[in-house]
Amino acid sequence: MTNDQPGNADGPTAGTETKSEPSAAPPADEHHETRREELHDEETPAAVALVSVAPEILADSLGEYVKAWVKRIRSGESGALPIILGLILIVVIFQVQKSTFLSAGNIVNLLVQAAFFVTLGLGETFALILSEIDLSVGFVAGIGATITLALVSPSYGWPWWAAAIVGLLACAALGALQGVLITRLHLPSFVVTLASLLGLGGVLIFLFDSFHGAVGGVISLPTSGPLYNLVNGNMSVAASWIVLVVAVGLYALVSITRNLRRRTRHLSAPPLSITVLTIVVAGAAGALLVIVCNLNRGNLAPLSGVPWVLPLVLLLVVLWTLLLTKTRTGRYMYAIGASPEAARRAGIRVQWIRTVAFILSAFTAGLGGLVFASRLGSISVGYDGSTYVLYAIAAAVIGGASLFGGYGKAVHALLGGVLIAAVVNGLALIGVSTAGEEIATALVLLAAVTVDSLVRRRGSTT
Repeated sequence: MTNDQPGNADGPTAGTETKSEPSAAPPADEHHETRREELHDEETPAAVALVSVAPEILADSLGEYVKAWVKRIRSGESGALPIILGLILIVVIFQVQKSTFLSAGNIVNLLVQAAFFVTLGLGETFALILSEIDLSVGFVAGIGATITLALVSPSYGWPWWAAAIVGLLACAALGALQGVLITRLHLPSFVVTLASLLGLGGVLIFLFDSFHGAVGGVISLPTSGPLYNLVNGNMSVAASWIVLVVAVGLYALVSITRNLRRRTRHLSAPPLSITVLTIVVAGAAGALLVIVCNLNRGNLAPLSGVPWVLPLVLLLVVLWTLLLTKTRTGRYMYAIGASPEAARRAGIRVQWIRTVAFILSAFTAGLGGLVFASRLGSISVGYDGSTYVLYAIAAAVIGGASLFGGYGKAVHALLGGVLIAAVVNGLALIGVSTAGEEIATALVLLAAVTVDSLVRRRGSTT
């Protein structure tokens, strides 16, 4: 290969003899000099690997981790950074407009509002990972909550746990039915779940008409018991700190043990400094949340403590994260979402996994219905499931889940649900109407998807 043939730079020789590329480059002109300054010595195999995989896997120090993290952002792998920055911006804007936005009472109220959006978003994430969509989660949640509240009412007098199990099983059955129609009859998930959205609205009305204990189209939840206290009950101050210490301790134990085990097997593991920093940040965030919740936020009577729904929703996020990342079923969902045909050829039971995903989606939506009913203390025939499903999709997508399948995490629904709740809560504080809230949420969704699309497009061209 001679230097007077620049056209061969893209030929097989340059592609195979990578070590000779710097010496084979033509004399530096303006463009080559700029390119050399950008690359420097960072295009070595190790540097490229730091960008192509998670930074904590190959980074040997905190400095290398930060360097790799910055490179990943510049290459388009921004992760949850846009949504976190957007959430910070929204908080700043509303705090400037209304000084009570960051008060203890409003923060706790905001997080309780977010619990419903997060739970529905978690259910929707299972469908999105498969490159599917579930438009029924809103009304599935309402069906499950209606059945549960009817069974615990004085008319039937069921124990709360038995009523909750029946309501959640009903939701899972609806998910299984939809999954079978989609996988066995090869119907589009959009059509099947849209039909469910329309049909389950009628089923909800039928349930209220059939239950004579519904007064004025409303089924009330008894103001005592675990179901009502799910949202309205609070942990004691001591219990809040005990739960935090146990949770952080378990997280630290699992993280350090996992890394040590990987190192003993001569596998890559993040440096100890990164692991310790992650544990410290998680502990500090949890401590801040507990401190805020333990402040008195009552107007007429003292009120403090962490609402039970917050640790339970976080526990659900952790469980679904473990299911998606540590189990064969979860990994198969990602594989099917990325390429169904490749997954089928690899021996994955595609139809079964897709059905399981819709069952999990409906079951999680049923949990969201319990959160909704507990917060209001009732459920009515006017339950707007068609609107709530849009919030579910928005929570997952705004948080970072992909509409094209193969990508999505439980934490995405958590971030997206909190952001939506912040928008709804802040607009209500400054006196914006419901119409304005929905328009603002739509704009936030468009902005989040636009930023994600631009960042990914930039990453694919670098």
